[in-house]
Amino acid sequence: MLKYNQQVKTALHLNMAKYLFRLFISFILFMCLTPVFVRAQSSVSGNVYDYDNKTFPIQNVVVRNLSSKELSRTKAAGQFTLPAKIGDLLEFSYVGYHTDTLFLIDLKPKTIFLPPNSKLLKEVEILSAKVNPSVLYRDPNAKETKRFGADGLRGKGNNDRAGGMLFNLGYGKMKREREKERMLEERDVYETEIRENFNKETITKLVKLQGQELIDFMAIYRPSEPLIKSERPFNYTYYIVQCYHRWLKLPADQRKVYPMPKLKAN
Repeated sequence: MLKYNQQVKTALHLNMAKYLFRLFISFILFMCLTPVFVRAQSSVSGNVYDYDNKTFPIQNVVVRNLSSKELSRTKAAGQFTLPAKIGDLLEFSYVGYHTDTLFLIDLKPKTIFLPPNSKLLKEVEILSAKVNPSVLYRDPNAKETKRFGADGLRGKGNNDRAGGMLFNLGYGKMKREREKERMLEERDVYETEIRENFNKETITKLVKLQGQELIDFMAIYRPSEPLIKSERPFNYTYYIVQCYHRWLKLPADQRKVYPMPKLKAN
């Protein structure tokens, strides 16, 4: 009986030792695999498709993490993987499509639909045309202009030095006027774009500003034409978020736009 009890105690000790050994091995594996799991979770993946044809994947879309400056491109099936964390801002851009941004609230797989850029020129079929008859009339006040002419060759002697030919290949004043019109039209296009993308509706969807604070914010950070032209297409969402963070760092007296002082009449 004593020998039997001793055998039972020995078996219990062996089982306890095996259990502790297994628990130790499990703890070691957990400590080793935890960093790998954490690193695996510090990235985001997904697919990019055409907005009109939602089954058509887009290849070579530039996926940029605006927070960490990381960069990636979509593969043939539109898939991408990019290092990221919650709170980062991703940008998706491709030629012929609108640039889109995504604020990460989680790291689940994403499905992005990029809309085509409607501002690109499309094929146009001309069925008929009407010409203004006034373009065929001669302006009675216009001065006669010759494309080329002799430089006083008539009446010169045989030993006189010839002047050569005079060429007039364009109209300086007309060119300057056309260039001025082109610049005004280009400026109007950019101003219209700014009004459509930098207004109260778009700003209040991104940041918490209302009333006079919103008016002062728009007056201080309204994007200029050279800034819009320096980066095409211009990312208004990213610009508004950046300006809002700068605005929060300003002292209270610098967040206001003070009215211009009234001048006294002489």
